[in-house]
Amino acid sequence: MSDKIKTRGRGRPRAFDRDMALDQAQALFHAQGYEGVGVAALAEAMGINPPSLYAAFGSKALLYAEVLDRYSRASPLSEPLIGPATDPDARPAEALTNLLRKAARIYSADPATAGCLVLEGERSTDADAACRARSCKDASVQQLHGFIAVTHPDKADVVADYVAAVMSGMSADARAGHSTERLTAVANMAALAIAAMLPTA
Repeated sequence: MSDKIKTRGRGRPRAFDRDMALDQAQALFHAQGYEGVGVAALAEAMGINPPSLYAAFGSKALLYAEVLDRYSRASPLSEPLIGPATDPDARPAEALTNLLRKAARIYSADPATAGCLVLEGERSTDADAACRARSCKDASVQQLHGFIAVTHPDKADVVADYVAAVMSGMSADARAGHSTERLTAVANMAALAIAAMLPTA
């Protein structure tokens, strides 16, 4: 998607590519956190000047909100879980275990963007940024709750909260440099607890 904002540089200005700009902003926010990135750095990464950034996104906070929403929708971890509602032979505990193992791989795939942008954003010292990230996380927890409630309605609250807590810890560990193997070991240990809480009928 392009609009009429022009990028900096010599010669004929190029049209502003919003998706590419969001990619650049996401990489910076993921690597340095909301507080660690200023408007000047964001604009430079996008190849525009600060006034153009404000014209395109309104503010740094609104840009961050758009990045979070885009990240949440595009993440492989947001893909629907396979459960009894779509596959009678599927086991909820197995689906949740696979989710944690996938998170272990994704969170540790790139040291520059380790962990989860949303979960790390929730730890922000900027109250507004943390609130925006928390809203994204809460939406994901609600999806987990709905998935679990199909077969284990009495366990949906605690298991959804447990999975979210494990993922938050794995994200923090990935930021600290833990390997995929270490994170996967955590996922496998959590799988034992999940299986105990969600026994197969």
